[in-house]
Amino acid sequence: MPESYVVFATLLGGLGLFLVAMEMMTDGLTLAAGQSLSRLLANWTNTLARGVLSGVLMTAIVQSSSAVTVASLGFVNAELIKMRQALGIIYGANIGTTMTAWLVAIVGFKLDIHAVALPAIGIGAFMMLAKSKGPRLGIGRAMVGFGLFFLGISTLQHAFEGIVENFDFSTITLEGNSEVIGYLLIGIVMTILTQSSSAAIAITISAASAEMIGIYAAAAMVIGANVGTTSTAVFASIGATSNAKRLATAQVIFNIATAIVALILLPALFYTVEAVRELMKLTPNVGVTLALFHTIFNCLGVLLIIPFNNKLVGFLETRFITVSESLGKPKYLDKSTAGAPVMAVSALILELQRTAIQIGITAKQTIDTHISNHDLDQKIYAIHQLSSAVSSYIVNLERAALSDDVTKQLSNLMKVDQYFLACAGILSTALETRTRLGKLPNITLEKELQTYRDNACKFLNSVTSPDSERYFEKLENTYHQLKSDRDVLKEHMLTTGTKGLISLDQMINGIDFITEIKQLNEHWYKAIKILAHLENETRKDVRDLEEISV
Repeated sequence: MPESYVVFATLLGGLGLFLVAMEMMTDGLTLAAGQSLSRLLANWTNTLARGVLSGVLMTAIVQSSSAVTVASLGFVNAELIKMRQALGIIYGANIGTTMTAWLVAIVGFKLDIHAVALPAIGIGAFMMLAKSKGPRLGIGRAMVGFGLFFLGISTLQHAFEGIVENFDFSTITLEGNSEVIGYLLIGIVMTILTQSSSAAIAITISAASAEMIGIYAAAAMVIGANVGTTSTAVFASIGATSNAKRLATAQVIFNIATAIVALILLPALFYTVEAVRELMKLTPNVGVTLALFHTIFNCLGVLLIIPFNNKLVGFLETRFITVSESLGKPKYLDKSTAGAPVMAVSALILELQRTAIQIGITAKQTIDTHISNHDLDQKIYAIHQLSSAVSSYIVNLERAALSDDVTKQLSNLMKVDQYFLACAGILSTALETRTRLGKLPNITLEKELQTYRDNACKFLNSVTSPDSERYFEKLENTYHQLKSDRDVLKEHMLTTGTKGLISLDQMINGIDFITEIKQLNEHWYKAIKILAHLENETRKDVRDLEEISV
């Protein structure tokens, strides 16, 4: 079998193990995470300094910045910590990974953490198969994912280690800046192929110690290894959440920026390395020099990125925006409107009207079997996000500046928000029921159900703002007509099921589905009725203020 095919097949299998491991770790952490784990992680990383220190310690212990990076992505994916908190861990991992260079330089070996992979998979698998539930099942999945992660890394390393280790550096005859750039690229490629900056740095130190390459070329390879290690995070972010993708992007930006600074300051860094080596009275050999160089330029990178951390976060938060994040972000609520009670109420009405429109659109798609469940889940999640933002905005308004009338209006707006939150929950349930129900075999009943669906959709997508004197009358008439239609349809569903024209499961799911639509109509009607009355009151208040100002 051709060697190129073996390398490609092994690489593909290693990457597959890697991605499956990432998903299992995320799912396991999500299932296992109680409030205690969330609090523990939050306390570890609640400041940038703590995050950096955590990253340094974790990487120094497990001897793999890749493992720490993937763990961080898993924590962010499982929403145990925020992307902003995980950034500190990523910065610290870059410093912690320098421990490997010191081990290679001083001791001549590195810890073999792959020895824990198979036991982790075995223990985790037993926990999963032992009919464990809740946190224990989650821990089992996370352990299997952790073990598979290292097996994936090991497989990727084995795919190329022979090629990389037997690479003849003496065949490269570059000089000056070309030499530095050339060896930088070699360091990047070696790390991507082996999926281990530690392995690339170990090879670099060995080559430099054997005088196969010069000290500047070796330094360029070390810098390249730092850049190449970002490939692990990029692979792990495939199919992950937006925050996990942002975190992977942050590592890429951070490592590339650190590499650029290190290349520009290369002579000055070596001058610093020599000064520190003499001050610490370390043995003057190539291995120690490169280990010290690796440590100094990574520490320098962290010190340089810290002042720009907030700007980096701000930049990343505008990238990889999902449908749910875009729809779930408030459009009218900000600090300027919170300062004036009348403006705050008006802003809340506009935001809740926007929520009502989203509910109407999502409801129409929920009862349409051609829309994917994933897209609908995203839109339902966005409604939850908007509801949370509205509640927080109301609760955080300055109470001392509010009149009794405004307080009552805010109370009603909170009630509207809770009705809409209930609508989101019903939509989630209705989505599952619709999937189970499918299409009814009885043509007449299917047409009746479709008509009821269409009328409910028209009602849920009707005007949310009073547009005529008969607005409330029309709203109420439509709502009561839908209640009547639902009762007739339910009776027909029961009769058809009793005659055996549809299955028992279809009858039950059909009744559940129309009941959920009825509940959706009810909550939406109550919310819109309150919202429309509040809008009328607000319009009157604005007119009164305009008359007073005149």
